[in-house]
Amino acid sequence: MSAAGFLSQLLQLAIALLLAPLLLGWVNQCRAWLSNRSAPSLLLPYRMIRKLFHKDAVVAENASPVFRITPYIVFGAMTLAAAIVPSLATDLPFAHAADAIALVGLFALARVFIALAAMDIGTAFGSLGARREMFVGFLAEPALLMVLFTASLISGATSLPTIVETLAHRDIAIYPSLAFAGVAFTMISLAENARIPIDNPATHLELTMIHEAMILEYSARHLALIEWASALKLFNYSCIGLALFLPFGIAQPGADWLAILGAIPALVVKLAAGGFALALIETLSAKLRIFRAPEFLGTAFLLAVLGMLVAQLLGG
Repeated sequence: MSAAGFLSQLLQLAIALLLAPLLLGWVNQCRAWLSNRSAPSLLLPYRMIRKLFHKDAVVAENASPVFRITPYIVFGAMTLAAAIVPSLATDLPFAHAADAIALVGLFALARVFIALAAMDIGTAFGSLGARREMFVGFLAEPALLMVLFTASLISGATSLPTIVETLAHRDIAIYPSLAFAGVAFTMISLAENARIPIDNPATHLELTMIHEAMILEYSARHLALIEWASALKLFNYSCIGLALFLPFGIAQPGADWLAILGAIPALVVKLAAGGFALALIETLSAKLRIFRAPEFLGTAFLLAVLGMLVAQLLGG
């Protein structure tokens, strides 16, 4: 591992950790503006995380070690995923250490531990949220793999840097396979990040919440790590979408420091546009009943499979 590669990897990781809460605050602001409501501060997620880190943790007496270590495992998994996804450059040490399938495995690892921790205390809400989370994940993860396989068929590899390098050098056009995969990925991202129409991150109604039901028993630094990890997950999914469908602006192998630094404004602009699009989708959508989630994610899986078939048959 070269010194330049190590430093660029640290730069990408630091930007992910810093921008993730900002992206969440931007989405919340856009939702408020589109709903004609007073918008919260853009820095509100930072203030919430800082406040939680300064509080004293309260842990249930019957909590097992799984409950205590889960926030660290979830945060670590999302941080490692942020190091793997090529958001600034493709010539990064961690990006070549794992492929797209391993990236999906990191998301699955975080899901399993947060579900186990939710059931560990034995509360009704925690168990309800854990069952719903595994139910959504059981449907969303195969669809996500199909989206990644569509891109891998075009590039001939499951390595994300190779996929980005291949797609970035193609002519700007609307490819049918990527169009199907893009719509499917958008639907998967909404479900995986607990957004409308599958979940509502702003609610605490027991009949509708999924993610919030699993973390009701957490407080202080544990809750801060989970909230930060949730923001990182949204950031990671946004960067995966940008890497697959808008790879322009990402520094290619052999690029100097100026190219890597120049990729930062491009990333910020694309994330801002993506955050506004996410807020617009949530504003125009209605919350689905949980029993309608299979139809929603089944449609995403079907679109992803269609994209893969089109890529296999037509090559684009």
